[in-house]
Amino acid sequence: MDLKLSGKTALVTGSTAGIGLAISKRLAEEGAEVVIVGRSADKLAQAAKELQGIAAARVRAVVADVATAGGAELLYSQAPEIDILVNNLGIYESKEFENITDEDWRRFFEVNVLSGARLSRMYFPAMLKRNWGRVIFVASESGVLVPPDMIHYGMTKTAQLSISRGLAALTKGTNVTVNSVLPGTTRSEGIEEFLKSVASDPHAPAADIEAEFFAKDRPTSLIQRMIEADEIATLVTYLASPLSAATNGAALRVDGGITPTII
Repeated sequence: MDLKLSGKTALVTGSTAGIGLAISKRLAEEGAEVVIVGRSADKLAQAAKELQGIAAARVRAVVADVATAGGAELLYSQAPEIDILVNNLGIYESKEFENITDEDWRRFFEVNVLSGARLSRMYFPAMLKRNWGRVIFVASESGVLVPPDMIHYGMTKTAQLSISRGLAALTKGTNVTVNSVLPGTTRSEGIEEFLKSVASDPHAPAADIEAEFFAKDRPTSLIQRMIEADEIATLVTYLASPLSAATNGAALRVDGGITPTII
């Protein structure tokens, strides 16, 4: 299927690995010019190299920390005009509530929430003026079913859902859409260490640790496995497409059935 993304420019944050890199690849495969951004020049160069391996891919790489105001401004100066903004940057960890410090709360809010809010503030008005654009927040099922060992993370994902829906209300009568996607536990960089951190036996085989995690921590999952990053990227790329014009203000689940209620 032709998603009609040729001639569009997409910016993906957190794009050097995992879900962000998978999204960048799918957008490039569909003909979009992709702007990738990250703090590490080495990781950014490696990601750009992978993307440039895609036939006719057009890639721009910007070294910047978009969790800071200065980094966001630097990115904006390098890529002032985009059609598609994918707010994917995010961090996570398992931590008992009483051990979550004030600094933890601030750090998670700044990285997971403020980065996307700030970039949306920069790019959204021009989308409305041009009467076309896509803003997509990569949230999480944890924004609805907040894990008791990740309350600070869940808070940020709930906040993303609020921002996404509020921005969507500002698009009324235009060809701009704002949506969020809610992935479940996804196979990506760092996930093995995370699963070990919550496993009863961190030295057990990886398959056993994964099975225990879903049985104990994600029992409502219908697929009882980690989601692959490409499975998230497929939905995000569709939402970025002109073909998704009737989907606006939505929170779309790609969580393997973890969330049992309609949201």
